[in-house]
Amino acid sequence: MQHARATLRQIFAEKVCVPSAAEAPLLAWPVVCGAAVAQKTRALSFVDGVLLVAVPDIAWRAQLQSMYQQYLSGLHQVAGKQVKSISFVVAPHVTRPIE
Repeated sequence: MQHARATLRQIFAEKVCVPSAAEAPLLAWPVVCGAAVAQKTRALSFVDGVLLVAVPDIAWRAQLQSMYQQYLSGLHQVAGKQVKSISFVVAPHVTRPIE
């Protein structure tokens, strides 16, 4: 399973992120974090090397912060080294699914 994930990340990086390098971290976030986390979070902006990610509450922020290095490493693999850090902000109104 890990091999397939690595291959998919490589394909995503080459076909999606390279042509749209400025938005690559925003596009890469759901790929890096996975479907379950992507459903509860949203990449809001990417400015000066910082990816801003909205999370629904402080528990989610703490959990994602504990996986910070894993996510940063994944972003580097998919979107390149342009991501210097990730900032998780509580914004429940932003992360709720559209009904």
